[in-house]
Amino acid sequence: MREVLTERREAVQVDGALGDWQAITIKFSGEVLPRERAEAFKGAMFAAYPGDLVFSKIDARNGAVGLIPDSIAKAVVTSEYPVFTPKADKLRAAYLNHLLRAEHFKADLQSKASGTSGRKRVTPEGFLSLEVPVPALDEQDALVAAYTAALSRAAQLEQEADAIERSGWQAFETALGVAPPPPLPDRPVFVARFKDVERWSHDGILRGALGNGATSSETPMEPLGNALLEVRHGCSKGPSKKTTSLRVLKISAVTKGRIDLEEHKFISDEPALREQFALKAGDILMCRTNGTLAYVGMSALVEANINDMIFPDKIIRVRPNLDRIEPRFLWRLLQVPAVRSQIEAAARTAVGNFAIGGKDIKALKVPLPLRAQQEALAQALGDAVTDAAVKRTAAATLRQSAWATFEAALFTPAASS
Repeated sequence: MREVLTERREAVQVDGALGDWQAITIKFSGEVLPRERAEAFKGAMFAAYPGDLVFSKIDARNGAVGLIPDSIAKAVVTSEYPVFTPKADKLRAAYLNHLLRAEHFKADLQSKASGTSGRKRVTPEGFLSLEVPVPALDEQDALVAAYTAALSRAAQLEQEADAIERSGWQAFETALGVAPPPPLPDRPVFVARFKDVERWSHDGILRGALGNGATSSETPMEPLGNALLEVRHGCSKGPSKKTTSLRVLKISAVTKGRIDLEEHKFISDEPALREQFALKAGDILMCRTNGTLAYVGMSALVEANINDMIFPDKIIRVRPNLDRIEPRFLWRLLQVPAVRSQIEAAARTAVGNFAIGGKDIKALKVPLPLRAQQEALAQALGDAVTDAAVKRTAAATLRQSAWATFEAALFTPAASS
């Protein structure tokens, strides 16, 4: 490193306040951010400018090493943050920025930390003694360009995925007549009658005044309970200290919007428990209580019979009447904003937790089109979500592959010889 970096030791002197000098912090990810501090540091202070490399002596081994971004014109640091300037004829800033994130580099950097356990530090001398691959400038440019192009393509795939999923949900909600109303004006000015204000809804009053508060639909709205066979709270029996053959889901198993079968505990096995709290294909599991309102009512679809697992009292099992409602349609329906808002409005709070009950779920007003239409809508939305997931997976794979290619081009026997 000492062949491609020059240490900057430009002293900064101010009278009490930092003025236009910006204090910084360095994340373990290498991101350099402004820090809210107006007063000068005690002791010596030093300058750093966009493109300079800065690291924390105490946290460099954890990844706290990065480049000053263009958004911070005049950074100020203490002696705990050595500053280096890349030599322009040997090192591109963009290449160096990626190099600092390479696993090989981070492992070598950790080996340079010395001192007592918990207080190991990386000295400027130790940092400069690091050996790194430094190809010709045009090769650096080519590596960065290839990696940047891959990231751009990955971002495009993610944008396409978002558009596909957003369009799928919009079509689903529009077909049911529960699409969100158009956005309100940025600076609404209107006059409301005092009795209307009693509704305590600024948005509601304005939508009524503008005539865009309701959604039209040929599908009648009715209580969800009309389409259900059963709504049951889960098992309240405590977990067993011994591993048995009966698993019980944790509440975290459904808060992701899908069932995570790895999130479970064990309970003493009893035939009655298996019978009362069984999980069958088509069941919908809903989070009954949680400290976060957004998780209350979060639902997951049981796609196949699970014979050796039951659900706890913090989860509600909703069993649909298959003659009235298709399970996948019901699962998607519970996620739309028009229904989510009802769930959140019904949630009660006590001791920091929000909760809903079976009566709240049965009382939800939902559109219930014919069974065939439900299947078609659920299938179309499911296809859109799947297509979006495929693109997101492709984007993640592309990012990983691009980074692996970048590292492999540098940290191979041929590259380091």
